[in-house]
Amino acid sequence: MILLDTDHTTLLKYPESERGRMIGRLEAVSASEVIGVTIVTVQERMRGWLAVIAKEKSALRQVAGYRELALLFEFYQAFEIAPFDEAAARQFDELRQKKLRIGSMDLKIAARTLVHQALLLSANLSDFLQVPGLRVENWLD
Repeated sequence: MILLDTDHTTLLKYPESERGRMIGRLEAVSASEVIGVTIVTVQERMRGWLAVIAKEKSALRQVAGYRELALLFEFYQAFEIAPFDEAAARQFDELRQKKLRIGSMDLKIAARTLVHQALLLSANLSDFLQVPGLRVENWLD
């Protein structure tokens, strides 16, 4: 399984972005390999659009945020969503005890990736490389 971090999915979602090399690498992945995202990544993206909607007082100005939120649900239908389940929660608690200097959301993504024994694609190597046993690569380079 290959799990995409928020930075990689953001790049895939917006066609004007520089994403050609990453798409080429994803297309070269074996058809039997599952490409997914964690529910934590979905949460991060949703939280962003919900904040945009919440800060607008005018309903008319909220329309764009709601549109993007709906498009987000359509976009993520193409991926398997890896849940944050009991096994991931236990792994998260173990990682947190190591006192790694990494944000809580990224630590949850790392925990889910470790439980799946997956490869994480992220540009945030400085944080994720701190996590023992985590396989992480940046396909945006």
